[in-house]
Amino acid sequence: MANRKPIYLDYCATTPCDPAVVEAMLPFFTTYFGNASSASHRYGWEAAEAVQIAREQVAKLIHASPDEILFTSGATEALNLAIQGLFTHYHAKGNHLITCTTEHHAVLDTMQFLEQYRGAKVTRLPVNANGRLDLEELENAITNQTILICLMYANNETGVLHPVRTIAEIAHKHGIPFLTDATQAAGILPIDVERDGMDLMAISAHKMYGPKGAGALYVRKRFQGRRLQLVPLLHGGGQEKGMRSGTLNVPAIVGFGKAAELALQYREAAYIRLQKLRDQLEEALRIAGCKIHVHAEPRLPHVTHVYTPGIPSRILIPALAAELALSAGSACSSATGQPSHVLKAMGLSDEEAFSSLRISVGRFTTEEELQHSIHLIGNAIQRFRQAD
Repeated sequence: MANRKPIYLDYCATTPCDPAVVEAMLPFFTTYFGNASSASHRYGWEAAEAVQIAREQVAKLIHASPDEILFTSGATEALNLAIQGLFTHYHAKGNHLITCTTEHHAVLDTMQFLEQYRGAKVTRLPVNANGRLDLEELENAITNQTILICLMYANNETGVLHPVRTIAEIAHKHGIPFLTDATQAAGILPIDVERDGMDLMAISAHKMYGPKGAGALYVRKRFQGRRLQLVPLLHGGGQEKGMRSGTLNVPAIVGFGKAAELALQYREAAYIRLQKLRDQLEEALRIAGCKIHVHAEPRLPHVTHVYTPGIPSRILIPALAAELALSAGSACSSATGQPSHVLKAMGLSDEEAFSSLRISVGRFTTEEELQHSIHLIGNAIQRFRQAD
């Protein structure tokens, strides 16, 4: 395998487009190139129809209504629209937001911005050593000024799942909308916005074998008898129901729709296969003397976060880079040189955080690749320990 590209084990960072997704997208670069807002001719009608089909496909994946889906450029924009848009509309009612210390920076940085420039008050809930929230602490944090609870569905580094249905029940008991970042969970887990009670939810195409540059914000039509109001971030043509201006990226949206359709088709079998691959990997890593973070917690089936004692990831990852594509954590934070804020929030030391890897398998990971990866990682760990 030495002459091949490295085995890809970073599916939490991004996924390759499924060939069927690429095939669905291609005609919309050439034959069906129209602007979906061009309502006066066939080119526009064809593009608009394709966008509507994609909207229906994405909605079906999460058990939503198509008119509850707003297309965006990705999950980061969707989260910004939800958080900033809701705060801007409701800040006269209250200025208090609740989130968690292990959220993605798309949430944490947006809330910090509102705190610094717009007068928001933000509660950042702690987590325990396994990345879990104290739900009693969540309820105690709610005040008469709280206008939003924002907690992720699945953590992008450890894969730990928050109990979103229970969180939604707590939020709704107090008349507060619940936003969740489901970027890592959508397409992997059986998300049902009606069953689970999410009021706003962000998802992204490129985490489910779709193209980069397409995401969506789910906005519940009716929240406790009223319509949730968001103030747009982008102003102009008002293409997405007045909530998001800008010419729609029709090829990417078509790809997103196809990716959602495939995810729904493959999901149950994929979950079992991915969990089996992950469990094999974790067993081998334990034998090699590694510690699996949050192994006993409810978590995504394809993600392993592992501590390699005494071997910093800045040494181990480059040593394997010719044959394996791995990461220490979030792709968005990989260049900072700082320990993972997720692991630090869980109480890990700097040494533990700097000596941890995130390994994520996916749709195109083969059994042969996994076994070869186990062999390479095990040998590298053994070499570094012998050198010590």
